[in-house]
Amino acid sequence: MKIDILTLFPEMVKAVLSESIVGRAIKEGKVEINVINYRDFSKDKHKRVDDYPFGGGRGMVIGIQPIYDCLQSLDLTNAKILLTSPQGKVFTQKKAEELSQEQHIVIICGHYEGIDYRVTEHLIDEEVSIGDYVLTGGELPALIIVDAVTRLIPGVLPDDATTGDSFSMGLLEYPQYTRPQDFLGWKVPEILLSGNHQQIAKFRLKESLRNTYLKRPDLLEHYPLNEEEKQLLNEIIMEEQEKIRKKNS
Repeated sequence: MKIDILTLFPEMVKAVLSESIVGRAIKEGKVEINVINYRDFSKDKHKRVDDYPFGGGRGMVIGIQPIYDCLQSLDLTNAKILLTSPQGKVFTQKKAEELSQEQHIVIICGHYEGIDYRVTEHLIDEEVSIGDYVLTGGELPALIIVDAVTRLIPGVLPDDATTGDSFSMGLLEYPQYTRPQDFLGWKVPEILLSGNHQQIAKFRLKESLRNTYLKRPDLLEHYPLNEEEKQLLNEIIMEEQEKIRKKNS
């Protein structure tokens, strides 16, 4: 896979890309990531990329010319062009999985008070948001997208490393524990030490359902529970209601 990131702050982006799983994937040739400063394509003698908005208003707006010329310098034959924007569809694990199937992704990082709307109208395939809040720029959202997508590229992680991820299976992940078995009296659940893989799998499924019920119950509205999961969820609801009752008594 090839990923091009168009930004005004290339050093900020490069610093993150050189680390951890993404950095290793780049070194191993699993993904090619190019960071391009679209300021270099400005035709302004001072290399400005922003200007005052037509019709008045506060702040400055990124112009279309540097971004257009930057895109024209790339081979976009099989490219999916994204714009990071708070107005876009919220980025999800499903979207990460879809993007991981692409051959070439181009991510344009917006900045300041906005970007000339003709970029959105004519130059991109999709706007993407990482949540309902506003950042100073699109670099962090771009890095989040790159990280989420890169780890799904075949060969970047072991084959089974992403199958139990939160959101991949529609539920939040179950709790994980490691040594020591007892820390300050806080103990690892005995079932995980039993060696009974069938019971461990059932425990993990139940705790995955519990995490989802307590933290993201909205996910359960779209998750097709089987009979075993329905029974476990009913047990969880009763257990949690009992905890509340005892706490309030």
